[in-house]
Amino acid sequence: MTESMGLLLGCILALALIVYTFWPENSFASQTDKTRLDYLFERKDQLYENLRDLNFEFRAGKYPEEDYLAQRTQLENETATLLAEIDHLQHA
Repeated sequence: MTESMGLLLGCILALALIVYTFWPENSFASQTDKTRLDYLFERKDQLYENLRDLNFEFRAGKYPEEDYLAQRTQLENETATLLAEIDHLQHA
């Protein structure tokens, strides 16, 4: 009697977990729509983090100076373009 009761409770628990996991309102994959400005702010944070990492790795001796300067220039130019677009969207 206890084995069948345990099996029944296990099946009920498994079914409840499956329903909870795949029920549309509980979907972890659902996302809200992002605006262009939201995307730009996320990209700005990524670029700043990349610049910090690049500076750290250069100071640690992982990059030759010419590679460091080229990558830093590219990241700074991309960041400047991005900040100009953010400014334009905020004041539009």
